[in-house]
Amino acid sequence: MEKSAPCRLIVVGGHTRSIGKTQLVCDLIAALPAAHWLAGKITQYGHGVCAQNGENCDCAPTDHVVALDWENRAAPLTTPSSDSARFLLAGAERAFWLRTKQGYLAEGMPLLRQALAVPPEGSLSGGAAQNVIIESNSLLQFVKPSLYVTVLDAARHDFKDSARQMLDRSDVLVFRRGLDSDDAAHPPWLKLPARLLQEAPSLVQREGEPVPEQLVRLVKRILEAPPGISV
Repeated sequence: MEKSAPCRLIVVGGHTRSIGKTQLVCDLIAALPAAHWLAGKITQYGHGVCAQNGENCDCAPTDHVVALDWENRAAPLTTPSSDSARFLLAGAERAFWLRTKQGYLAEGMPLLRQALAVPPEGSLSGGAAQNVIIESNSLLQFVKPSLYVTVLDAARHDFKDSARQMLDRSDVLVFRRGLDSDDAAHPPWLKLPARLLQEAPSLVQREGEPVPEQLVRLVKRILEAPPGISV
């Protein structure tokens, strides 16, 4: 399968649901509007849930395994109905939502490559490099991004398997809560590898706070570098 044209790719993941992964994507889009972002979210549904509509379905296990929808910029954005619509509201030029059944992300990669092949708006030749930001953990099974940001909350004990498997590939750790707590209050999984804590910057962004300036600077450096990631 032919790969996408080179791009700059930021991936934002996290150890569980509802810890602000989507908000961090929105914060970075809003902080760097000149990037003309292509933003996306990848969701893998569990057993019995259809990728086409996100609901329980009578389809066979190998039916309806992938779906990709583009957000409609013409639709009202004041009350976004999905996370990918929030990306448009934050300032992304285009936004998509890729959904797969659990374990079928490989089957969704051709759709993702097609999405990244759409030339940036205003590029007649399609030669301008894409600046892409995607909310996902599992995408790291298939590509090494320009930057992988992991969102963590020490008050939340659950930990996705996909996030655990990719944790040591984190370039930046963004904590919602936990760094200023006593070690005894940390859940067992937060005993992060010493190498990771030494090499990956650990930043704090509590709910409602602006995106850490150090993270903005890191992303700016990536946007200034030549594109080198193909999906």
